Amino acid sequence: MADRNVHYEAAFEAFLRDRGIPCVAVDEAKRALFANAKLKSFDFVVYSKNGPNLLVDVKGRQVRSSSGRKGFETWATEQDVTDLMQWEQVFGEGYKAVLTFIYWIDPPLTPEPGMYQYKGRWYWLMGIDLTEYRNHMRRRSVKWETVCLPAEDFRSLARPIENWL
Repeated sequence: MADRNVHYEAAFEAFLRDRGIPCVAVDEAKRALFANAKLKSFDFVVYSKNGPNLLVDVKGRQVRSSSGRKGFETWATEQDVTDLMQWEQVFGEGYKAVLTFIYWIDPPLTPEPGMYQYKGRWYWLMGIDLTEYRNHMRRRSVKWETVCLPAEDFRSLARPIENWL
């Protein structure tokens, strides 16, 4: 397994490896291969047995039941969305871009579909087709150039990551 400093990405990679799903962690240092490209890298290429291969951009979020916040954060930067769409075009047919929201549930809840335990923490791994995200996204912040999904759209579009594999 790659040495991952971001626990959300490490949990995602461990999830894939536990299920024997081949993946490649995208190394920012390899961007030199695309020296003329000004695209932000995504996190993983995942080779699916049942459908298109996935270009995954991991969005890690923490959910604390004591915080009083309702719902799950679904924001991304506009650049994340734009660049990932361009990567999907670069890779071409047989590849699909997926925003993968990985929620660290603290304290843990009763496990349900999409949840995975890694190093004593519970994560909820949910994927959203990038095109669907783009079609339903709303501006979150002009200043920070972020977008998000309304809660009802997230509930209808997000699927446990294992459904994508």
